[in-house]
Amino acid sequence: MALTTSLADLSVVLVEPSSMQANLVTRMLQHQGVRQVHALENGQAALDMMKSGRDGLLVISSLYLPDMAGTELVAAMRADQDLEAVPFILISSETRPQVLDPVRQSGACSIVTKPFNEQQLSRALYAAADYLNPPEDLDVAEIETLRVLLVDDSKMSRRHLRRLLEELGIERITEAEDGKQAVALLQGTMVDLVITDYNMPEMDGRELIEYIRTQSWQAEVPILMVTSEQNMGRLAAVERAGVSAICDKPFEAGSIRKLISESLTR
Repeated sequence: MALTTSLADLSVVLVEPSSMQANLVTRMLQHQGVRQVHALENGQAALDMMKSGRDGLLVISSLYLPDMAGTELVAAMRADQDLEAVPFILISSETRPQVLDPVRQSGACSIVTKPFNEQQLSRALYAAADYLNPPEDLDVAEIETLRVLLVDDSKMSRRHLRRLLEELGIERITEAEDGKQAVALLQGTMVDLVITDYNMPEMDGRELIEYIRTQSWQAEVPILMVTSEQNMGRLAAVERAGVSAICDKPFEAGSIRKLISESLTR
């Protein structure tokens, strides 16, 4: 499918306090065909520019800024109704999960790890452009009847996933904050697809999947896990429990759309 929003249409807000790093990223962006790059040194300047109402906005930010962290910048965007759908890419050498998890939960398009090359940045750009594009055509009558249970203890993550689902035309979305709530809902609510996180209080994603596959009257329902979990042993346990597919956070919008489309086909 041809992109409605191409890289040339993007208006990139680059938030980077280092002029050397800003120049490097700007050159890479321009080489990829991005025409509009607005390099800023702090988060507040980025928020002010975004509120000017430009089309095709994309934020690329460093983690450590003079006035706030990149995590605080994306949190401020997601809390603003006018900015919550603006794609966000983080560029950082940080690898600690506890530091990066707020960005993953925010619905960021990508986390690009330093040092990086132009190919890695290009992949992140196309993920952002795909997020801005309308989804591929699906059977409207079928998609409108799809009943989805969305399970995640992060309100921000649920809102991001809900937006993607609503873009597909899915309106019948039920939300649960953890596996325990999901179990209660599943006892009396018929669903066609479960989308769940892994790490949640009360009952985590693996325990929820095990319950659905062994105790629920809806044992055959497709289950998609969207998670920032990196422990391969835990993910292997999820696969053994009977998950239909696993998608990492941050995720590409096209990947979620494809998995949902495949679940419809099944």
